[in-house]
Amino acid sequence: MHLFPDPWWVPAILAFVLLADAVMSLRPPAFIRDCLDGVGFPRDWWWALIVVKVLAAAGLIAGIWIPGFALAATIGVIAYFVSAVVAHIRARFLGQEFWLNCLGMLVLSLAVLVIAFVF
Repeated sequence: MHLFPDPWWVPAILAFVLLADAVMSLRPPAFIRDCLDGVGFPRDWWWALIVVKVLAAAGLIAGIWIPGFALAATIGVIAYFVSAVVAHIRARFLGQEFWLNCLGMLVLSLAVLVIAFVF
């Protein structure tokens, strides 16, 4: 496993996606609202998810120059989305939001780990 991402742009793509998600979450569109409401996540805590996504994106970008940062951030993002998968399953909220958004982001995060740090 590498401490620097190779190629560097792979975690940068994940950072861009997370930042876009964080910006959208400032005024969440219906699919984000439905997802968070569907798993029973309290609206008073939605801001925390924005902070987590922004910090993860910052770690991914910093990791281009600081050894281990992008790897740690990628593993953190994977843990975040594994937790989201568990929340969806526990709430039995397994609609389109689960399959496209939640699992899609988990697959993207796992792909970044494998492509940028394993091979």
